[in-house]
Amino acid sequence: MTADTVAFSPAQRVRAIGVSEILRITDHANALKRAGRPVIVLGAGEPDFDTPQNVREAAVRAIGRGDTRYTVLDGSPAMKAAVQLKFRRDNALDFALDEISVSAGAKQVIFNALMASLNPGDEVILPAPYWTSYADIVQICGGVPVPVAGTEANGFRLDAAQLEAAITPRTRWLFLNSPSNPSGAAYSADQLKPLCEVLLRHPQVWVLADDIYEHILYDGLAFATPVAVEPGLRERTLTVNGVSKAYAMTGWRVGYGAGPRALIAAMAVVQSQTTSCPSSVSQAAAIEALTGPQDIVAERCADFQARRDFVVAALNRAPGLHCRVPEGAFYTFASCAGVLGRRTRGGALLQTDSDFCRYLLQDFEVAVVPGSVFGLAPYFRISYATSMAQLEEACARIIAACAALE
Repeated sequence: MTADTVAFSPAQRVRAIGVSEILRITDHANALKRAGRPVIVLGAGEPDFDTPQNVREAAVRAIGRGDTRYTVLDGSPAMKAAVQLKFRRDNALDFALDEISVSAGAKQVIFNALMASLNPGDEVILPAPYWTSYADIVQICGGVPVPVAGTEANGFRLDAAQLEAAITPRTRWLFLNSPSNPSGAAYSADQLKPLCEVLLRHPQVWVLADDIYEHILYDGLAFATPVAVEPGLRERTLTVNGVSKAYAMTGWRVGYGAGPRALIAAMAVVQSQTTSCPSSVSQAAAIEALTGPQDIVAERCADFQARRDFVVAALNRAPGLHCRVPEGAFYTFASCAGVLGRRTRGGALLQTDSDFCRYLLQDFEVAVVPGSVFGLAPYFRISYATSMAQLEEACARIIAACAALE
């Protein structure tokens, strides 16, 4: 660098934002594994199953047909028709094709929506704990995240009084993620109704329903989404979903949203200047996932429920830990309050959930994510989207780690 060279300076919109903390922790743990340490990584938010065979075959057929060119900007007509069918079949919701947007993952759907709708200073209510990318996307798009802390006693769910208190004249969006990453909490229709009643009194507030874990629900709980519970919110709700979680298609990068035409059109403008269309081959695979046999979704959900039951029971045997039973997704969100204030055998004082997670990784070679990353401490998230053998060993290490504290 010469004396007159000006060093790179990040734009103001990204200065306070780093790479996702979840990805950073996972990458660090994987680096330790590559160095030969027997680290068990329980941080990744993706299923450990393979993409179903029929879905993979559909992608191969698409390549064979030469379906490798650009599609329509925000999803091919066939892809939008598959999404339309999914909403009718699973949610009894009817959307026109021009009320549907398809992007390179549900994260891009969310980004497009906020980029298309937020003005500087607009507020977005985020029930905590929340997926860490929500707050960062809000900030990148010029908005102000407004976390509202849930309580374990209320199942980490937002209640009507909290929502009413959080709404101001600057509130533009409320995010609802059910089942939730990271807590696994899910809202029933009866639990959504009071929130919908509040929203009906505040017509400036739009709803972003992140339903990506819709098909990973346990114990017979029926899935509920805001527009199905309260049709009066339809013209100010974006319902977001994708194929990543239910069909083990995280790397295919296909997500979709359905909402009012004007919003969908504005989102298409944003997408036209970023990624353009999603991958044509991935869209062909997603069409098969959404319209083909659905049996595998329920089968895999049953596997996840068995893992959930094991992990929750194991964590509740660990001295100082407490874990509620999540209703869905593939995460536990356990309290580590009972181990804070204690010391490791090396003399380190555990003062925060981050300290506890660092201790687990450094001394017992288990990688988990601190709750503070998700806006609520002192907790930690485990992803049980891995084999039962790995979970058994990881939980044994966590129990041993807690027992070793002084």
